[in-house]
Amino acid sequence: MTQKRSTPEIDKLLNKPIWQEERKKLRSLILDCGLDESVKWSKLCYSYQGSNAAIIYAMKNYCALGFFKGALLEDDKNILVKPGKHSQAMRQMRFSGLQEITDNENTIKAYIAKAIQAEKDGLEVDFDAKENLTYPDELVDILDGDPELAEAFDTLTPGRKRGYILHFTDAKQSKTRVARIEKSREKILKGKGYNER
Repeated sequence: MTQKRSTPEIDKLLNKPIWQEERKKLRSLILDCGLDESVKWSKLCYSYQGSNAAIIYAMKNYCALGFFKGALLEDDKNILVKPGKHSQAMRQMRFSGLQEITDNENTIKAYIAKAIQAEKDGLEVDFDAKENLTYPDELVDILDGDPELAEAFDTLTPGRKRGYILHFTDAKQSKTRVARIEKSREKILKGKGYNER
């Protein structure tokens, strides 16, 4: 059992009014399973021997326990959901209130144990889709006419490229895709991902 150590950063998250009791309960269950706690991406994050295993989300309509390799976990209770349509690895257990978490403590701990076992077994999610990206025509045209941007885009990590391409191709109209590409130019030149500041 991991000792609950707090930092000002952890305390700040635990004292936020939204989903406060739910967050504290999930934290307690996770720490009981022996994971290490830190704050990443402004969220409570839990790792096993340095590898991210779980994270707590406090969303507008639900509180969630996310598993970084959730796609690899056996979901015998059929309770894991994709947080977004493009999510490859992350899966979440979502909760509407404290009672739901309390009623499902054993199930939650069982899924945390599966996440830990995935780390112990060295399981990796196959991100083939990152390598096989289809560039929208608008991006190809813009990159062809802008060697500086083309070079910067080419040096982005596969995950950052994927993020941009999904963002660009989610637009239904060509002019919107072009506008999104142009708006992203400075970030791309700085080597930053679509969601990075």
